[in-house]
Amino acid sequence: MRTHLNRWAATIPLFLSGAAFLLAFGVGVTGWERNLSDEGPGAHLFQLMIAAQIPLIAVLLWTADWSQPRSIGKWLMIDLAAIALALAPVALFRL
Repeated sequence: MRTHLNRWAATIPLFLSGAAFLLAFGVGVTGWERNLSDEGPGAHLFQLMIAAQIPLIAVLLWTADWSQPRSIGKWLMIDLAAIALALAPVALFRL
């Protein structure tokens, strides 16, 4: 059960980061929220997808097999790279 939960906690943030990337890129390319006086629904969804990864990464660390630190480090680096990729369109389009 613990390893199954660990796998889910390792892969769900990747999907959330991918969805956040696609959303931010789509908003930046189409200009969907350019003329709004405040943040629109795209920005709020993006923030929720990024924030939802925090408890999942905590579960990943909690359920990790600490006898294999390379495996833990590998998944953390992949998750952090995916988050950085999701944040790239925000910086690129100055959203």
